[in-house]
Amino acid sequence: MRYLVSVIDDTTGSATRTESAAIDAFNDRLEAHGHWVFAGGLASPSSATVVDGCGVETILTDGPFLESKEYLGGFWIVDAVDLDVALELAAEGSKACNRRVEVRPFLGG
Repeated sequence: MRYLVSVIDDTTGSATRTESAAIDAFNDRLEAHGHWVFAGGLASPSSATVVDGCGVETILTDGPFLESKEYLGGFWIVDAVDLDVALELAAEGSKACNRRVEVRPFLGG
């Protein structure tokens, strides 16, 4: 089953060198053990554009959807046999990036 592990950040700076090295090592372990699907870091919320195509005309708004102290700083998509394994991986990822993370399964298993 695939899980989204979202990195919760509250700073606009990127990871430190030590954090980056730990994240790279964690990514290598994910790959070596068959859990790796995809991962990525995200630019700061100020670089976001909200696109609303629900109405007659599309509306583009600069900046994040919500103003918040915390935001999505990056993510991993992992394969795990169950939630327990996904949570173990998330704990390792949280330690590596030195930030809290949220784990959510993809719909449809």
